[in-house]
Amino acid sequence: MDKEQVKGIIAVVLGAASFGILSTFVKKAYAQGFTLGEVTGIQAFFGMLFLWMLIGIMFIVNKGYFSKYPSTSPKWHIVVSGLSTGAVSILYYKSVQLLPASLAIILLMQYIWIGQLIEFIFFKTKLTRRQTIGIAAILGSTVLATGLVEHDFKSVSVVGIGYGLLAATAYAIFIIVSGRVGNDHPPLQKSAYMIIGAFLLVFVLLQPLTLFTSSVFSSLWRYGLLLAIFGTVLPPLLFSFGIPKTGVSLGNILSYIELPVAVCMSYLVLKEHVSLLQFMGVAGILVVVVLLNIQKRRTPH
Repeated sequence: MDKEQVKGIIAVVLGAASFGILSTFVKKAYAQGFTLGEVTGIQAFFGMLFLWMLIGIMFIVNKGYFSKYPSTSPKWHIVVSGLSTGAVSILYYKSVQLLPASLAIILLMQYIWIGQLIEFIFFKTKLTRRQTIGIAAILGSTVLATGLVEHDFKSVSVVGIGYGLLAATAYAIFIIVSGRVGNDHPPLQKSAYMIIGAFLLVFVLLQPLTLFTSSVFSSLWRYGLLLAIFGTVLPPLLFSFGIPKTGVSLGNILSYIELPVAVCMSYLVLKEHVSLLQFMGVAGILVVVVLLNIQKRRTPH
């Protein structure tokens, strides 16, 4: 393993860990009395502001960065694809509002098999036997990770679970669309156009106009900075730097560090109850993901 690959591994791990701590910040913001619209709105607003500021800086410091890409596909396609990013934020943060953060992130991780089903249904990508077994193993591990075998789930919001699974579906769609749209644009520029779509969706659906009142903004801006930096700015930059150095398969494996980070943050910071059996379920999901991606890596192209 050379130094460049080590740098890539560190970048991908940090990017995934950034995603993993978001639910804790969101829970903290809700505890302060802020609404779903205000939380998603401030993240989209600051995220868009930061990304376009970075593009401006890059034009001044390293204009050649943009000339390396042909950039022939329409920019509005990227903006439209960004609607999926906004949908993930809205649905996931709503799930976090209704459920323990440790459960919400586990539901979001179901995008692993939901994405494969979408590929099968719409793109006729056949599931291999290994993938089918992997989906079954992920579902079984999820049962453990959610604590379903230990607790009475009558107190758990069914609506929250629904939002969590919808968030997973939106995340799966985002990954599929992101892999097919705007790849001829610089990653930083692509992220900036996508956040425009997310910003428009959040502000049209939730209309968080209270953000611009002094009483709300003066208290919420700290959470907005954290959510924008760790959820909108750092992950795409770190992934775009790290994944070319690690390779896609290893990058996929490393990116799932988001799950244990989110669960551990919920346990340590939010003081949510997470049992040993639930931690075993989380570990089971990670093991399945590793095995599936190792198989992809060994498959000749």
